[in-house]
Amino acid sequence: MNEFYPEIEPYNHFLINVDSLHQIYVEECGNPDGQAVLFIHGGPGGGCSKNDRRFFDPEKYRIILFDQRGCGRSLPHGCLDNNETGFLVSDIEQIREKLGIEQWHIFGGSWGTTLALVYAQAHPKKVKSLVLRGIFLGRPQDTDWAFSGGGATRIYPDFWQEYLDVLPHGKEQASVQAAYDIMVGDDKALAFRVAKAWSIWEIRCCTLIPNQDFVDAATSDEQAWTMARHEAHFMINNCFLSENQILANTDKIKAIPVTIVHGRFDIVCPFDNAWQLHQKLPNSTLITSEASGHASIETNTKHHLIEATKAMLLLD
Repeated sequence: MNEFYPEIEPYNHFLINVDSLHQIYVEECGNPDGQAVLFIHGGPGGGCSKNDRRFFDPEKYRIILFDQRGCGRSLPHGCLDNNETGFLVSDIEQIREKLGIEQWHIFGGSWGTTLALVYAQAHPKKVKSLVLRGIFLGRPQDTDWAFSGGGATRIYPDFWQEYLDVLPHGKEQASVQAAYDIMVGDDKALAFRVAKAWSIWEIRCCTLIPNQDFVDAATSDEQAWTMARHEAHFMINNCFLSENQILANTDKIKAIPVTIVHGRFDIVCPFDNAWQLHQKLPNSTLITSEASGHASIETNTKHHLIEATKAMLLLD
């Protein structure tokens, strides 16, 4: 089984002013003369971690990571103003232009697959290949599955109840809109408790086998605040996408090599998301990660992703 490449530190990092409000954190790792690959993190609002650099051979890749608007090391922290999918696509283009990259590979997970696909459909000539893990298509049914009393809550009713117990009116507020209203409301203490509970609910569902260390690492106070509020902000706005936008525009990326890695038992983003995308992209490769859920760090999924990044090198 493939393991992560060794830990590395950035050889360059900076903030880029993408508009009058937001500054985006960007870092470069690996080989400055290697093949350029952009890592797109999940959430929205998740931010990048040190392990995200380790899916790529640092001797062969110029690895570029960035924190999306309002999260991670980007500023202002937690800001939801001017924070929409179209702006994030524009940010990616600004990063590419600033770094002088003509074409690059794109690697995205979860919400990162949504943003990667929307970006590729907007700028197909700039994308050499796509590696996508845990497909999220950004449709209302995809949101409802995990956050509005859908199928995920029937699989983990005990975890879901712990989330409901934090809401002042319990099940009556079991909707994304109700949670969002609390998290942007005046009661900051309650907003924080709901954000924390939202994040714990989601992250507990990410691995096939319960992994408390993984939950703790992904739900620090700062991470929970941005991830929960950003996710709810995007979800109540249908991820700022038109109806079925991604599947309706797959013809725009039919020439791009696409590798899809998806856990068979993904509870956050069910496997049929990957299946439907694969059916619309006949030249794509769908790799089922057996005995795996949603998380990229699960043994089988990590192995398949590293194999996919090795294969990307042959496309240059």
